[in-house]
Amino acid sequence: MLTAIVGVNWGDEGKGRMVDLLSETYGVVVRYQGGNNAGHTVVNDRGKFILNLMPSGILRSGTVNVLGPGMVIDLEHLTGEAARLRESGIAITPENLKISDRATICMPYHKLLDCLEEDRLAGKKFGSTRRGIAPVYGDKYMKKALRMGDLLDLESLGERVEGIVEWKNLTVERGYGHEAIRAGEMLSWLREFGLPWKDYICDTSLFLEQSIQRGTDVLFEAQLGALRDIDFGIYPYTSSSSTIAAYAPVGAGLPSRKLDRSIGIMKAYSSCVGEGPFTCEFFGEEAERLREAGGEYGAATGRPRRVGGFDVVASRYGVRMQGATEIALTKLDVLGCMERIPVCAAYEIDGQRTEEFPTGSRLERAKPVYEYLPGFGDVSKCRKKEDLPREALSYVAYLEKAVGCPIKYVSVGAERDAYIQMFEKN
Repeated sequence: MLTAIVGVNWGDEGKGRMVDLLSETYGVVVRYQGGNNAGHTVVNDRGKFILNLMPSGILRSGTVNVLGPGMVIDLEHLTGEAARLRESGIAITPENLKISDRATICMPYHKLLDCLEEDRLAGKKFGSTRRGIAPVYGDKYMKKALRMGDLLDLESLGERVEGIVEWKNLTVERGYGHEAIRAGEMLSWLREFGLPWKDYICDTSLFLEQSIQRGTDVLFEAQLGALRDIDFGIYPYTSSSSTIAAYAPVGAGLPSRKLDRSIGIMKAYSSCVGEGPFTCEFFGEEAERLREAGGEYGAATGRPRRVGGFDVVASRYGVRMQGATEIALTKLDVLGCMERIPVCAAYEIDGQRTEEFPTGSRLERAKPVYEYLPGFGDVSKCRKKEDLPREALSYVAYLEKAVGCPIKYVSVGAERDAYIQMFEKN
C-alpha cells in the first residue's frame, strides 16, 4: 500500500498529526519535498513535538523514516532538530532514518540570499520564511547545487565549492552590496554539520523499492498544501516545490510507482501563513478569537496565521489537485465556540458569482460569499460518530458534499486518540 498524506489548502492543515496517527500501520514514512520552511506539530503520549525536516513517523519506534531526493536539507537545522528529539528520548540512528544521496543541501548562502531579497522587496515581499528554500531550489535547477551524496567524498569538493562561491558573490557582493561569502567557511560548515550524517546517506530509492517488494507499506508525507504548489498554487505566493500527491513517488525516489491512496487533510475552517490572496480571511476581533481558539501560529516561524471560515471554492480545487480518495477533517473542536459557523460557499468577482477557483488577478479581486450553519458546542470528548451532535454531523456532511470527497477521519483535538473514524472502508 502506497499512501500520500497531503494538504488540501494553504498548509498547516494538521498533516503531521494525521501521519503520527496513521503511521502505526506503515513500515516506512517518507518526506518527499520541501525543507525546514514549515513545521508539523505532533502531540502524543511522548510529548509535544515540532518537526521541520524529520518525517512525523520518527516518533514511532519500529518505523523507518526517509528524507527523499525531492527535499532540500539544511544540515545545521537537521542537526539541531535531531538533538532536540534525542533529548526527548527519541532514537535517531541509521536504522530508523535514511537520507537520500540525491537530496539537495541548503547552504548558509541560500539563507543569506533569501533574507537579502526579502529585505529588498520590503512591502512587496512574498512572505518567505527566510530559510533559503527558493534560492536552493533555484540552484538545483541551475545545476549549481550540492547534494547529500557529495558529503561522502567531501575532500574532493574544494574546487567545486570555490566555483559556486565565486558565482554567488556576483550577486551577494556586487548585487546586494553584502560582505562576500568565503569558500573556506562553507567547507568548514559542511564538515561540521554534514560529516556526522555520512552513515545515514544512502540510495533511498533502492531501499524503498526493496521494502515494497518485501510487502512493506509506505506513507508519503507532504509539506504545505495544494495552494502552495509551485505549479498549481497561488503563484507567485507559493513554495518552490511540488506539494501535490502526484509528485510523491517522484520526490520520494519511486517514479515508476503509483499511489493507492491520497488522504487529503483539511481544517474545519481556513488558515494561512504568509502573503498572497486569502479570500475568506477574517479581520479584527473575529479573526483574533478564531486564531486564539485554534492556536493558529506557524510551527516553523511562530508567525500568527491568517484565519477565516471554511473555503469551499479553494478546498474543492485542492481536493481535485491532490486526487484525494478520502479526507481527514481536523480541528472540528475549535468551532465549538461559535453559535453560527461561517462557510465561504462561493466567490464574487467583478459582480459575478463563481464556484471555481480562479488564478492571477481574478483571485486577487475575489470576495467571499458566506453562508452560515448552526453551531454544535463542545465536541472535544467525542470519540465515535454517534457521540457527535446532530449539528456537527450536518456540518461534516455539508463539507463532504461541497468538496466532493468522503470525510473518513474527523479530528477533535491534538492528542493521538482525539479523532473519530466516520466509516471503515478504505
